Amino acid sequence: MTRQVYRETSDAFIKEYFLYIIIYTFIISGLFLAGYYVCNQRVWYKEDYLYPVIHWIHDNWLPVLLGGLLGGYVIISCAYLCIIASMLGKVADAVDMLYTERTNYIKLPSQLHEMELQMNQVMHNVRQSRQATKEAEQQKNDLIVYMAHDLKTPLTSVIGYLTLLKDETQITDELRKKYLGIALRKSERLEELLNEFFEITRFNLSQMTLEMSEVNISRMTEQILYEFKPLFEEKGLTYQLDMEPDIFLSCDVDKMERVYDNLLKNAVNYSYENTEIVVKLRKNGEKGMRLVVTNHGKTIPKEKLSRLFEQFFRLDSSRASKTGGSGLGLAIVKEIVTLHGGSITCESEREQVIFTVVM
Repeated sequence: MTRQVYRETSDAFIKEYFLYIIIYTFIISGLFLAGYYVCNQRVWYKEDYLYPVIHWIHDNWLPVLLGGLLGGYVIISCAYLCIIASMLGKVADAVDMLYTERTNYIKLPSQLHEMELQMNQVMHNVRQSRQATKEAEQQKNDLIVYMAHDLKTPLTSVIGYLTLLKDETQITDELRKKYLGIALRKSERLEELLNEFFEITRFNLSQMTLEMSEVNISRMTEQILYEFKPLFEEKGLTYQLDMEPDIFLSCDVDKMERVYDNLLKNAVNYSYENTEIVVKLRKNGEKGMRLVVTNHGKTIPKEKLSRLFEQFFRLDSSRASKTGGSGLGLAIVKEIVTLHGGSITCESEREQVIFTVVM
């Protein structure tokens, strides 16, 4: 609720009150003058039954006039106090409604129309915020349940294969290497999941701050893509880098590495095997950049595009262990880019997914 609405509402009440006072004053004064004029148009005799009253009013006209005015002022003031008290009660009830689960909108008297609009807007915002909080909490709870299940799966495999190695006295070196390889891969997956738990904790309990420095973002992009080669090769992916040389950017280098890391991991996770990832880097003005990462994968439905950057949201609703992670990667990317004063968007059509970062 803004102060301006309160001020406008109170000013309207005061103006209306004084308007009624002025109107009443004119009416009483007019009646008094009209009565004086009418009474002076005839001769009054003591035998007239109204003579005592008219004579008394004639002798005490000033107290009568002031008394009539003051009496009316008191009645008008009392009426307005009752109206204000009633309205305050309705406003108090409306304030109680703001944080309840009721779906009815607030209705106030016509004099409080602006206040009614403001309170209904506040109620709408509160309900939206409450719903968003519930959804985020539910997503987080679901995530913990799913990840607990995912943690148990590789752990069970590790224990199982290590138990086989321990109990099997007659085992070939080839089979031993195979069991150890499986146990190692499952252990690495277990480590990834534990790191995701720590990522959730850091994202929710810490406030990101930037340590700015100037970096050659072109060289950094080239280096990061080279480091991703082994991950690309596991899925038969190749990459094409199309960039302008020597683009310098003022940014938090560690945070920007995280942006690249999360975007490229996302591209790998959701790319078809044996396809190409295209990375384009261009200048944006004198001191900015425009980064576009394109991969070939399933087209993302429009209703999911708008939710990609939400915390804990995953495209893979089946929670398959090979695709996706905690659902924080893109949310973290958006926060980092936003802190740098930039923006990130996603488009998807004809089995292409295109992320665009502008800073």
